[in-house]
Amino acid sequence: MAFPHLQQPSSLLADSINKPFAQRCQDLVKVFEDFPAKELHSIFPLLVESIFGSLDGVLVGWNLRCLQGRVNPIEYSIVMEFLDPGGPMMKLVYKLQAEDYKFDFPVSYLPGPVKASIQEHILPDSPLYHNKVQFPPTGGLGLNLALNPFEYYIFYFALSLITQKPLPVTLRVRTSDCAYFTLVDRYLSWFLPTEGSVPPPLSTSPGGASPSPAPRTPAMPFASYGLHHTSLLKRHISHQTSVNADPASQEIWRSETLLQVFVEMWLHHYSLELYQKMQSPHAKLEVLHYRLSVSSALHSPAQPSLQALHAYQESFTPSEEHVLVVRLLLKHLHAFANSLKPEQVSPSTHSHATSPLEEFKRAAVPRFVQQKLYLFLQHCFGHWPLDASFRAVLEMWLSYLQPWRYASEKQAQSNESQPRTVSEKWAPFVQENLLVYTKLFVGFLNRALRTDLVSPKNALMVFRVAKVFAQPNLAEMIQKGEQLFLEPELVIPHRHHRLFTAPTVTGSFLSPWPPAVTDASFKVKSHVYSLEGQDCKYIPMFGPEVRTLVLRLAQLITQAKQTARSISDQYVESPPGRSFLSWLGFSPTDPNSCYPANDLDEMGQDSIRKTDEYLEKALEYLRQIFRLSEAQLAQLTLALGTTQDENGKKQLPDCIVGEDGLILTPLGRYQIINGLRKFEIEYQGDSELQPIRSYENASLVRALFRLSSAINRRFAGQMVALCSRDDFLGSFCRYHLIEPTLANRHLLSPVGRRQAASQARGPRLSLRFLGSYRTLFSFLLAFVMGSLLCIRPLPCTLLLVLGYLLYAMAMTLLTERGKLHQP
Repeated sequence: MAFPHLQQPSSLLADSINKPFAQRCQDLVKVFEDFPAKELHSIFPLLVESIFGSLDGVLVGWNLRCLQGRVNPIEYSIVMEFLDPGGPMMKLVYKLQAEDYKFDFPVSYLPGPVKASIQEHILPDSPLYHNKVQFPPTGGLGLNLALNPFEYYIFYFALSLITQKPLPVTLRVRTSDCAYFTLVDRYLSWFLPTEGSVPPPLSTSPGGASPSPAPRTPAMPFASYGLHHTSLLKRHISHQTSVNADPASQEIWRSETLLQVFVEMWLHHYSLELYQKMQSPHAKLEVLHYRLSVSSALHSPAQPSLQALHAYQESFTPSEEHVLVVRLLLKHLHAFANSLKPEQVSPSTHSHATSPLEEFKRAAVPRFVQQKLYLFLQHCFGHWPLDASFRAVLEMWLSYLQPWRYASEKQAQSNESQPRTVSEKWAPFVQENLLVYTKLFVGFLNRALRTDLVSPKNALMVFRVAKVFAQPNLAEMIQKGEQLFLEPELVIPHRHHRLFTAPTVTGSFLSPWPPAVTDASFKVKSHVYSLEGQDCKYIPMFGPEVRTLVLRLAQLITQAKQTARSISDQYVESPPGRSFLSWLGFSPTDPNSCYPANDLDEMGQDSIRKTDEYLEKALEYLRQIFRLSEAQLAQLTLALGTTQDENGKKQLPDCIVGEDGLILTPLGRYQIINGLRKFEIEYQGDSELQPIRSYENASLVRALFRLSSAINRRFAGQMVALCSRDDFLGSFCRYHLIEPTLANRHLLSPVGRRQAASQARGPRLSLRFLGSYRTLFSFLLAFVMGSLLCIRPLPCTLLLVLGYLLYAMAMTLLTERGKLHQP
């Protein structure tokens, strides 16, 4: 069909850029319907780039990550309709898919480990890249993947989450309300349905969309980067005998491709050393043979592959938006995998007649997700900042740990107030994901020990983790999995040559081996060794090392609770006008009673109460998980020295006594940094020689010191004689001329306290108080009030002196009376 009177699709696409958004989408729909695939395939890459943005992040495209339904409802609805799985854009994809068109995708924009491997001619273990790598001709630039239209579209869609620039901090975008997040949810629900089968592709062509043909063969052989698995579709078709099979068998490749692309683009970001560490010896041997064959064939000293691979360093830090999208993927995968029919859950009922979609449900999580998700989580736990934004990673991890939350029977028991017991049917999942439970729990413990647990956000994270692991029967299943891993190998000759490699799609290769307990042990060991390598050193979650960390965390929780109560008491006791009075100098401040700024001060008394509640429940959950006795918790409380001061303000930081005094432990440094404890610092020298304070006038203080020193030298004998009298005059002089705290002063030392060596100081006059801004302001205020009452400065001064004499006489009588009653 020819349309000579119409413009070419490329010119129509260029003209529509300057049109309003709604008109632009209408024009594109008309182009898709009017032109054949032969003319549309040339504009398809430009169209995809104009929607999702360029791979280098320069072009933003339609900016789906910032498009929110509440802010721009009209544009949002248009985009959702246009990019819907059954919308015009996907119809174009199927239209091009039927004609077997290929599009080049540059390898340089793939995740770092994949890119480095392909450039070293080592094929990644995902079937997504098999038979797709195209080497450039002589003089060409870079490597490309030959992708069909559906793969090309999904590649761009998935990578737009990574390649686009991070959202500005000032821009408040609710991720769950943005167009990109909603589209991910729709694509998952469409291609990975929990009910029914995958809808067939909508196409106007008579024959419909044909399955993806075999891509072109690469020009150079590749070494194996891991174990190769045949496609689920190909394996099903090879066993299929009936012509009228389930229609989903012809389109299961779309579901498999979607999941592979999402996992590869979103989870394949970590150091290459981590990925290489978990490869089996068999795969490493294949790589070695390949490198030897290539070097002998080329007869030239090429750069060593190991050096080239280690030269790659990917400084990738996932964004919070990235993590939220991955969590959405994991939640949907759990619901997808748990939607298996009861008669198809057991591997013993599996047969060739099983629907490929049902088979895919069983294989989706263990085959495609488990390995890369573990490394992705490990990367996040090790590189994420120690702040409250870690909550997104935490919830993603906890969502994966609880597949029973997304099971079909969840709704039936959702109304129970008590925590639901984890059924024994989830024991295989716990055992096959043992490291995700145990090693990442240890990683979280190490993070929690370095955070400020007084913060309500950090306290909430500790509470969330403790609550999840304290679910009834979960700790017992984790402990059973560790016992299976740590049990010794049985001496079975025909099993010695087997390698601990990643399980196949269904894990059925373990079924013929008796006994059942040994097979379960072998499955757990296969999981651990495939992720951590044959030489891994496993730290049991219920072993003594982790138990020590838990006790340290419990101690920090107790300290944080005391600090929160101290802040709460200080918050209640502080009057609203205290800061103003402190600025005027009428309310003296004690620097030893001040805590560093905390978000509790900004959020108020309710947050302080919430923090105490979170920490109290977290401590109780930890006690249940690790079976801590009440005596152990009481011992921790006693070790904190709470009997010294109930507010926890006068406790010394955790130290050990060395040859030169006290040495801070890591716990003590944590306590000082977070304001949990501090050393008491008090000036012990001559009060006249202490540093000039900010509330004093420096010039006036120095002048008054010289004047008082001259008076003390001139009248030293008379002062001693007056203070030696036993009458009222002697008491009056002692009250003013002898420092009252001199006799009771102690020398403070971290190691101990002892009475200071008494240094004979005779009576002396101190005029330093006259240099304080507080005193000067009081005098000024008194003279202003006197002027308002028509009292001249001289009479006002006399009245002030008379008033002070009366005050001093009263204080002298009270002081002497107090001494008489002292023992």
